[in-house]
Amino acid sequence: MSEDSIFTKIIRGEAPCHKVHEDDKTIAFMDIYPIQPGAVLVVAKQQVDHFYDLADEDYQALMATVKRVANQLTLAFPDKARIGVIIEGFEVPHVHVKVFPIDSGHELRHLPDMTREPDHTELAKIATTLAF
Repeated sequence: MSEDSIFTKIIRGEAPCHKVHEDDKTIAFMDIYPIQPGAVLVVAKQQVDHFYDLADEDYQALMATVKRVANQLTLAFPDKARIGVIIEGFEVPHVHVKVFPIDSGHELRHLPDMTREPDHTELAKIATTLAF
């Protein structure tokens, strides 16, 4: 990929985010257009389009962060039945995993309203709760 993704800009600090976690291989932050409230994006720092093209070490770090985020979401949203995980990457061609609390498969397939302005106050509050 020749053009930097929005996620690469976030990683470099050129675009804002509500950060939950960062290490040398991954970053996790609140999804501003969430499938469900509390949704977090876990992003590989290496800009690669497809998760299966990541080096094994980077893939393992990504999934380890996904697991830690899922554990934090379980604590923060105890009334939810499951933690959903999706790897799709259609909007941003940079490996990322969507992790979010859900109660049903219907919620898993919810489409976010991209026309609404994100509630940055609420996103910041949730990010603080989830931070590790």
